[in-house]
Amino acid sequence: MSQFTQPPQSPQPQQPYAPAQMPGARPARNGLGISALVLGVIGAVSGLIPFFFWLAGILGVIALILGLVGRGRAKRGEATNKGMATFGAVLGLISLILSVVGAVITFKAVDDAVNDLNKAVSDTTASAKPKPGGDGSAKDGGSDKKGGADKKKDTGKALEAGDSAVYDDDLTVTVGDATSYTPDAYAAGHTKGNKAYRVAVVIENAGKEKFDSALVNVTARDGQEGADAEQIFDGKVGEGFSGTILPGKEITVQFAFDAPADAKDLTVEVNPGFTYDATQWDLKL
Repeated sequence: MSQFTQPPQSPQPQQPYAPAQMPGARPARNGLGISALVLGVIGAVSGLIPFFFWLAGILGVIALILGLVGRGRAKRGEATNKGMATFGAVLGLISLILSVVGAVITFKAVDDAVNDLNKAVSDTTASAKPKPGGDGSAKDGGSDKKGGADKKKDTGKALEAGDSAVYDDDLTVTVGDATSYTPDAYAAGHTKGNKAYRVAVVIENAGKEKFDSALVNVTARDGQEGADAEQIFDGKVGEGFSGTILPGKEITVQFAFDAPADAKDLTVEVNPGFTYDATQWDLKL
């Protein structure tokens, strides 16, 4: 009867099931394959965008290296995403190819832009030089067999009174004779004992673009001694050029210069602007 007097035994709690782990097993190392794929995609997209070839090249190199290393892990059984790593390496290679193509296209575009800019600058500079043989058309007199103005060959020397310097943009500068001039009592720039000479400078715009005459600079030197001839300013002369010369129009401005009493000639230099070559006239006094 003892079997009826023993207290009931409580059932033993069941332990939760835990799968047995193989000794030495490690989790798959798929990080390199995933990184290669992500960087490869970004690099390939960057290669399609102008001026981002450098980014495509950098990401392409990294993706290619990570993809190859990831494939190596997969072959050794350390990773399970061999296909992903392979695709990332392929995208890295494509990114490198796009980077090279983008660099070539970008450098060529920049080179073409620089060449176009240099050409534009060259055209502007070319228009600032007198035409060969075109600097001798005298407005004040003389004629050739065709009834036109006298012309003298461009020898690189100073022009004579009445000759014209014709620039490539069809701007024409003419300097007339030097005539005696009497400054008024309040004139500036005239020294007692010296002689004053008046010179007419004519600028004609025969081109198609308007010309800003405010930048015209006119100077003179004593042709014999080479000393600067001071410009005279009074109520009649000395104002200089100003305003815009429209195509087909011309402006005449009177200048006066102070020179020694024994001066034999006067060298007048006219510079139409910063982008023009200056031209000189040798005027006999």
